[in-house]
Amino acid sequence: MLILLSFSQNHLEVFTSDDVNAILERISSSDNVWLRCIRFRDRTAIAKIINHFGLQPSRVDMVFNHFPLGIDEDIEDSLFDNYEIMTNQIKNREFEIVRGSIIVGSNFILTFETTEIRILTILNNNIQKGIINLQLHNVDYLIYLIYRDILNNYYTVFDYISRQLDDLEDAVLENSGDESTYQKIATMRQSTRCGRRNFQSIKSLLAMIDYEDFQWLSPPVKELFHQELAHQVDKLWQEYQALRIWMSELLEIQRDNTASKTSQRINRLTILSTVFLPLTFITGFYGMNFEYMPELKQPWAYPLLICVMVLIVISSIIYAKRQSWL
Repeated sequence: MLILLSFSQNHLEVFTSDDVNAILERISSSDNVWLRCIRFRDRTAIAKIINHFGLQPSRVDMVFNHFPLGIDEDIEDSLFDNYEIMTNQIKNREFEIVRGSIIVGSNFILTFETTEIRILTILNNNIQKGIINLQLHNVDYLIYLIYRDILNNYYTVFDYISRQLDDLEDAVLENSGDESTYQKIATMRQSTRCGRRNFQSIKSLLAMIDYEDFQWLSPPVKELFHQELAHQVDKLWQEYQALRIWMSELLEIQRDNTASKTSQRINRLTILSTVFLPLTFITGFYGMNFEYMPELKQPWAYPLLICVMVLIVISSIIYAKRQSWL
């Protein structure tokens, strides 16, 4: 699906189509353009879009490969960012990791979304409804709004993670968690790595906008990046590190709990083996084939031997309990 948002001081228009030719025909060189390519994997059509905006053909491979992640410092034709965002679109109690690319030119923004990003859809709807007045600004202000909403999304994400960790912490500290508890924490910790890449990417952009040859943002928008987004990134980075430390501590405690439970099981098995070791010795002793074993001919020998064996078992269990081994 292709969604074209064209705007200038005089008009604002949104056009949706699956036909790339129909989209390109509606693009005017005098307008600012935001073109969203959602689940659009037609390589030929994407090459046509890239060519229409005068971008290097190598951008097609970068859009499809999503590697390397982060800002492309070769900014001769555009500002290019391969993103990986942890969103608050919760699926099966797990966060959805969305991937794609953002290309920023002098009067256009192209976003390639492998799955529809709810953050961008909400932003698009707010622009259409007039909640956000985009007509008084250029396309660089739109890129500021996109990165701002991406960062705001992480407040919701981190809040949900905190509530999840509160519940998991109770299970871990009460030593009532199992292997699935460890896996939940480990999976959550692994998923949050893309947040670090997001923040590093935006930090790289904040550093790049001060270059003399950086032309993709106007001075007022650069000021917005420095005044608002820089503060947000630092705040979210601190919260991210705190969550990572929290998850690491829970993983360590859960590993200790698991090791303790394993040790208790081994201890019980060891005690069980110790209890039956004398019995094994006795039965082995009387299993020897010697002709002269006087007690074997005594009528009291068998019940006496059974009583001795029971006494050994009972006394061993009592001793283990007094030593707090059981």
